Amino acid sequence: MLSAAGLMFAGPASRGRQQRGFTLVELIVVLIVGGLLAAVAMPRFFQQDSFDARSFADQNVSMLRYAQKLAIAQNRPVFVLLNGSRIALCFNTACDAANRVLPPAGGNSGRTATLAACGNATAWLCEAAPNKISYSVPLGAAAFYFNALGRPYKSTDTEPVSTFPARVSIGISGGGIPRTIVVEGETGYVHY
Repeated sequence: MLSAAGLMFAGPASRGRQQRGFTLVELIVVLIVGGLLAAVAMPRFFQQDSFDARSFADQNVSMLRYAQKLAIAQNRPVFVLLNGSRIALCFNTACDAANRVLPPAGGNSGRTATLAACGNATAWLCEAAPNKISYSVPLGAAAFYFNALGRPYKSTDTEPVSTFPARVSIGISGGGIPRTIVVEGETGYVHY
């Protein structure tokens, strides 16, 4: 049996303790928000096409910039050959084995599509578009070169006469997001 003094002693101590935890409403709201985020974000997270398209676009920009810098550094033309399914760098338009540009990393990606499009050669700066990625090259710009000053010319042009357009746009799309790589005609500047 508790006395009046015992009740007074137990009362303030239990009132001083704060309850910790979440209410049922808070837990339900968190579950609903988490479910909505999972429904919207998860399909985009697992779409490989958008990652492949971005990666291939970045790879194309890197290869084009490398071609320009290599032409300047070696004081000779570097040809860029685009055929709608691959990009390749060579020192001449024939792109024979002796005139292929070697990749700075020692080899290309070695993917099945790359090996098929690049003649099973891994020690060559040549890359093919991944599956489900569309690659569009404007007419007349499928083969061009950077001269020793880094300026682009059509493969049939002889310096100083240039018929290279003011700007060439290379389109890469996949995963619902189109990307455009631009090569400026006057300077050879490569950008998105």
